[in-house]
Amino acid sequence: MTFFRELTDKPWLTEYVPLELTETKAESNELPAKTALKFFLVVVTVLFVLFTITFLSRSQANDFQALSGEPWLPFTDASQLWINTTILLFAGVCMQLTVFFLKKEQINRFILLISCGCLLSCLFIFGQINVWQQLYYAGFALTENPANSYFYLLTGIHGLHIIGGVLALSYVVFQFWLKNNKKRLLDNLTLCTVYWHYLFVVWLFLFALLTGNTATYKSIALFCGF
Repeated sequence: MTFFRELTDKPWLTEYVPLELTETKAESNELPAKTALKFFLVVVTVLFVLFTITFLSRSQANDFQALSGEPWLPFTDASQLWINTTILLFAGVCMQLTVFFLKKEQINRFILLISCGCLLSCLFIFGQINVWQQLYYAGFALTENPANSYFYLLTGIHGLHIIGGVLALSYVVFQFWLKNNKKRLLDNLTLCTVYWHYLFVVWLFLFALLTGNTATYKSIALFCGF
């Protein structure tokens, strides 16, 4: 095909650009956004790892009281957190389906699912705020116990990343509305979907960490050498 294309080429009409060069250029244009997202996710991962290390170290102090284990502790029954987890899971599913339906050019379903993804993400935030309120009114205020402080801190940081994702997604859709560039929208949506899946995995980790009991923290700390 390359040989015949060269024979039939009319350089006086159009400037010939090899297909391989075009594909390489397209890949190079996509690289910065992907690289930036990977770098950002690495930074966020390091941040949560450092918080986890300090949390496990602090859990060995005498004034640390885990939020689950005993019947009267709030996360012995973590049903509200399970509801929030399900909401975030479906938000990620909606984000994944937006990419699928955009590729199929099913615009109505795309609009419906991207709206559902944003609404479910916001609902997750409201669910987390509801958990904070329940903790506060039950006597587990921010400064009452180190475990309380870490719960508010870690879930708050995670919630801020969710809000940032919703704002970034809104910006992506706004840019598409201005420029009507479907390929760019698809590329950006794919990156947003990766971000949503990442935040869901981080939340599962935080869920398991923050709802552990005292015996679990002692075992983990002993294994880690604290």
